[in-house]
Amino acid sequence: MSEPRDGAGAVGVEATYGCQSMTAKLRRVLLRNPDEASCALWGDYGWRAAPDFARLLREQEGLCELLASSGAEVIFGEPVAGGLDAIYTFDPVIVSRRGAIVLWPGKELRRPEAAASARDMARLGIPVASTLAPPATAEGGDLLWLDEHTLLVGRSYRTNAAGVDALRAALPDVEVVEFDLPHYHGPAEVMHLLSLINLVAPDLAVAYLSLMPVRLVELLHERGIRIVDVPDDEFESMGPNVLALEPGVVIALERNRETQRRLERFGVEVLTYEGTELSKGDGGPGCLTRPLLRS
Repeated sequence: MSEPRDGAGAVGVEATYGCQSMTAKLRRVLLRNPDEASCALWGDYGWRAAPDFARLLREQEGLCELLASSGAEVIFGEPVAGGLDAIYTFDPVIVSRRGAIVLWPGKELRRPEAAASARDMARLGIPVASTLAPPATAEGGDLLWLDEHTLLVGRSYRTNAAGVDALRAALPDVEVVEFDLPHYHGPAEVMHLLSLINLVAPDLAVAYLSLMPVRLVELLHERGIRIVDVPDDEFESMGPNVLALEPGVVIALERNRETQRRLERFGVEVLTYEGTELSKGDGGPGCLTRPLLRS
């Protein structure tokens, strides 16, 4: 007799959760609407400038339209009062085939998002397999599924050694491979693993090679994963921050046109949206979306 499928219950029941891939077809995704009152706190959160709330909403609507047109079910999480960064739903939780792993953000102002994400998972019927607790810290932006059995983790100012250990304990059947990230501009400015690299297909990544850990570049070469290098002048505008809808089809920020051209030369279809306001907190399409189900 076959074992029950993860995320599905009994055999034959359609899965409702499980994302141990960055590029499989996106079926279900969680977003969170911005909180208007929190826009006044942009300086506290380290945003680059004050966001315009009306434009925030319009830009998010554009992103949602792209997601829905691709066939993904778009779900909205509960509001987080005063939580400006809460629109970046990728960071406080990951959804494995075992269930959700609720993370403990390294950025203190983001920690209320962990409880909100746990409530979102309960409402959506996604079991919580593990919950990180201090001193462990980890953020989704430091986590990349190289394949369904391999999770890459960036050791950063947001994800500490205890967090890496907690992830290994939460995912006993997964190889967790850790890489040190560069200091860059220091702990006050976000530098996630996914600031440097994202997968656009199982054998293709878009990355800013100039800051990539050497061991990570070597691993990609060993696995036969080609790299589309982001130009220097599009790193700060989040050229590497793309969201795969399926292998070879991605959503990217409209402004990174040279990165788009380079991806297209590799046969990638690039869909773009205007994210000027949404990205003032250094978050692109990958940050704004928490995939719940890929298949």
